Amino acid sequence: MKITSYDTYLVGNPWKNWVFLVLHTDEGIDGVGEGTVHGFARPTEAVIRELDRFFLGSDPFQIEIITQKMVRDLFSEGGQVHKGAVAAVEVACWDIIGKALGQPIHNFLGGRCHEKIRAYANGWYRGERQPEAFAELAQKVAARGYTALKFDPFGAAWMAQDRLDEDLSIDIIAAVREAVGTQVDLFVEGHCRFTVAQAIKLAERMAPCRPSWFEEPVPHQHIPAMAEVARHSPVPIATGESFSSLHQFAELMDHNVVSIYQPEIHHLGGILAARKVCAMAEAHYAVVAPHNAQGPVSTAMCLQLAACTPNFYVQEIFDEFNVEWEQRLIDHPAHVVDGYLEIPERPGLGVSLNLEEARKHPYEKMYFLPLFKPGWERREGE
Repeated sequence: MKITSYDTYLVGNPWKNWVFLVLHTDEGIDGVGEGTVHGFARPTEAVIRELDRFFLGSDPFQIEIITQKMVRDLFSEGGQVHKGAVAAVEVACWDIIGKALGQPIHNFLGGRCHEKIRAYANGWYRGERQPEAFAELAQKVAARGYTALKFDPFGAAWMAQDRLDEDLSIDIIAAVREAVGTQVDLFVEGHCRFTVAQAIKLAERMAPCRPSWFEEPVPHQHIPAMAEVARHSPVPIATGESFSSLHQFAELMDHNVVSIYQPEIHHLGGILAARKVCAMAEAHYAVVAPHNAQGPVSTAMCLQLAACTPNFYVQEIFDEFNVEWEQRLIDHPAHVVDGYLEIPERPGLGVSLNLEEARKHPYEKMYFLPLFKPGWERREGE
């Protein structure tokens, strides 16, 4: 079997443009992948085209060789955008393999380890940055059966907060805890906002609310800074979504202070690379919670990874809190029932892209989530 051609599709919603890829083969089997990188949709699409010399004409079963050509053979390193393009190709190859052999992807990566996949809600807090507003929305999420939810209470904060803004952030966390009770896990999102000192102070102040993690409290580039926060925080630190190589994970794991890792399939270059990170985490007695803040194909990708990962913890999902038409973009959208997702047993990813629906929602340059702009929580785009 050979990859003969491909098509890319940019699909826009008001807070992010998604990048989809369909690979075609000489045996008539197509594979779908996603390589969304926030704020870099067109560059990621361009990188796919730049890399096509490495995958056109290739056997899609040879995933390690194809990805090695797209990464090693370039010699230059393009970070998340580069790996996002690689991921789209790699995942589409896995989809072709699964369809050719009539098996879901997870059966090629160790097999199914779980009966179902626990999910946590994100994207649900579209409203004013006030404790009452967050609490009301959180109650609705819990009422839908979710046993865990994530939110960023910090507004447009960067590096430090004044006392009033800090107090408001803690009040929001406390209000959400009171609204959902003690049986729901709270994951507090930091979006790489703070200094080490501010992050530790915030962790100490939120600790009485018993959040299950504090996510990416400091920027990811200086790994010892994240390790320092984790070493002193009374709340477990979760991180890893921004990393684009196994080597970054290895460096952080050397500190032995983080026990929740969040591999991002798009940023790492595909499912196989993310599965390797999961194995590295397992060797450090850590769990994984795959990052998933893209489109519905991304959710299908994460379900395959979670299914075959023994140290899987919980899966992020935006799909039910996204644009209404997202559920029509694929033929088998994921649905959360009583806080869990079913593991698909259909061949490959188990989904196909609805091209007619995709074409209804074109790319828009201003579709972007401005995380450091006041009011971004409303998710209205730039």
